[in-house]
Amino acid sequence: MGFPMQSRKAVCLLSGGLDSSTCLALALRDGYECYALSFDYGQRHRIELDAAARVAKALGSREHRTARIDLRALGASALTADIDVPKHRSAAEMEQGIPITYVPARNTIFLSYALAWAEVLECSDIFIGVNAIDYSGYPDCRPEFIGAFEHMANLATKAGVEGRTLIRIHTPLITLSKGGIVRLADELGLNFALTHSCYDPDAAGRACGHCDSCLLRKKGFEEAGVADSIVYSP
Repeated sequence: MGFPMQSRKAVCLLSGGLDSSTCLALALRDGYECYALSFDYGQRHRIELDAAARVAKALGSREHRTARIDLRALGASALTADIDVPKHRSAAEMEQGIPITYVPARNTIFLSYALAWAEVLECSDIFIGVNAIDYSGYPDCRPEFIGAFEHMANLATKAGVEGRTLIRIHTPLITLSKGGIVRLADELGLNFALTHSCYDPDAAGRACGHCDSCLLRKKGFEEAGVADSIVYSP
């Protein structure tokens, strides 16, 4: 994949999923020198970290780091506790309330780490692939949250107080449907086979095809008229 020469640094949150990978590809296309940041937070789908490493290398991130934190200590989510991941839910069911796959304060925590690394790197730009359309009801994917965090970020750092940086949280996917994200990723030349979206993969790392994340991914590819290249569990 060919991108122009980079000039500006940016920290890009990268889970290895479709949205964050597309966000990274877009930042690189727009001329940012990208520092990808992933999290080993005790998630049951830890295999996504392998996908993040593949994506970061394939796209040409300047650096890729994985921060290790233990959100299993807090629990209360199907992704970090012994709670069944919901399967076979309809679109109407997904739109009702906040699902049990929500990890309390996850994006707040992730963005805080990204903010810290941005300050160390002396850069002003942070990218996160949140989406407020097909987002499974997560409150920390809404524009209101991102705006509030950006405001806080510019009050919270030494660089911000001294006027050396003005933090900007970039959310280029926030108003796109999942189909729109797939189309954008396809235009950017993203290799979909490198990514991982499933919340409950099998022992071989194959996507279950039935959790909310898999169903939203399938919906996006169907809407976009693009073929997905990941392997689903039989």
